[in-house]
Amino acid sequence: MNDCLFFGDNNYPILIKNEPDKITKPIKFKFENENENENENENENENENEKQIKQISSSWISTIFLFKNGKTIEYLRDSKQKPSKIQIENIQKVTVGYSNEAILTKEGNVFAKGKDIYTNNPKEFINISSLIEDKNDRIIEDIVSGAYSIYLLASNQNAYGIGSNYSGQLGFDSETLKKTEKPILIMKNVSKIFSGNTSAFVFLLNSNQELFGCGWNQSGQLGLRKSIKETEIHKLTKIQNIPKGKITDIQCGHSHSIMLIEEDDENQNPKRKLYSCGVGFYNGLGKNKDTYEFTEIKSSLFENDDDNILDFSVGYSHTLILTSNSKLIVFGYNYYGQLGTGDTNDQSIPIQIELPKLRFNEDISNYHIYCGYYNSFIYYSPPSFSNLEEDLIKLFERKEFCDISFKTRK
Repeated sequence: MNDCLFFGDNNYPILIKNEPDKITKPIKFKFENENENENENENENENENEKQIKQISSSWISTIFLFKNGKTIEYLRDSKQKPSKIQIENIQKVTVGYSNEAILTKEGNVFAKGKDIYTNNPKEFINISSLIEDKNDRIIEDIVSGAYSIYLLASNQNAYGIGSNYSGQLGFDSETLKKTEKPILIMKNVSKIFSGNTSAFVFLLNSNQELFGCGWNQSGQLGLRKSIKETEIHKLTKIQNIPKGKITDIQCGHSHSIMLIEEDDENQNPKRKLYSCGVGFYNGLGKNKDTYEFTEIKSSLFENDDDNILDFSVGYSHTLILTSNSKLIVFGYNYYGQLGTGDTNDQSIPIQIELPKLRFNEDISNYHIYCGYYNSFIYYSPPSFSNLEEDLIKLFERKEFCDISFKTRK
């Protein structure tokens, strides 16, 4: 059985049959074909990998579950269509935006679909990495979906974008380039790309921990301070006044952004803190005040010295946080029950809800949270190993290895 919990909007798409449209408390997720054995001859290890979720990505048009064996199950917004597997081999990562999907394979190829990606047939996956002009950039290391655009990070740290540029989210003037169906170079020397399934803006971090952003900025979600009043930033702009420490992650909502900073510390477990900026539509900032630069989200729930932030995720305007002391902390928009509080009341500041017990004899760091458009997931995902590491683990688990005895020479 999968260790996965779900709550929130259960309508677009319908994820769990015979359940309400709004699920306000976490319930066990059950796949539609979970009791069906498609191939009785599959070996036990393959079935176990089939049950282990590696990643979840969800937005308005679809939800995709990626398993450790590289296979997927896709739920589409069309409620008449049953969930199905994506027919692409060796999938490494999946991303879903408001109007697009992207698949990264272990070989570094990217397949994508969507109305802003391939106009002729928006329901067909095409290899967009093969369309990059510079052949040296066609091996892709990472992918990120924005609401209407997809971003690709090449193995040589060049960042590309494809799809809509209506708000300047590809770093070009939207009057001269409204959209592109061919990946275009946005920035070089990029270590990470950050966007969100409901975001028409993007952040790019270089190897020197310098942060740049562009795109929709009506709510100040790029953290460029109130003095910059442009609703659209059409070229990459350096974000100033970043909190001290290492930028570990940035999660982007519709009208706000939340940054995870790892403070400079000599300890082996440096403290992590959250900072937000933008307009708190539906209380998505975790504080009662709008802010146009990244300022700390303060709460006694995750400020204790013996507690630390393990994982966090942002949806349209709601946030989930998992801490090392097994706390599940939530705030933001809750009309669909996506905070798991048992009601549909918005929460302007962080509150703690009961974390359902699954298999917490396991390390809490093996649990992850994911916020879709208006829903949320908590799932168990053990660490991934290389093929060599997995072979060694299997070898040492064999009984004959336990029975070896050693003799010393006389």
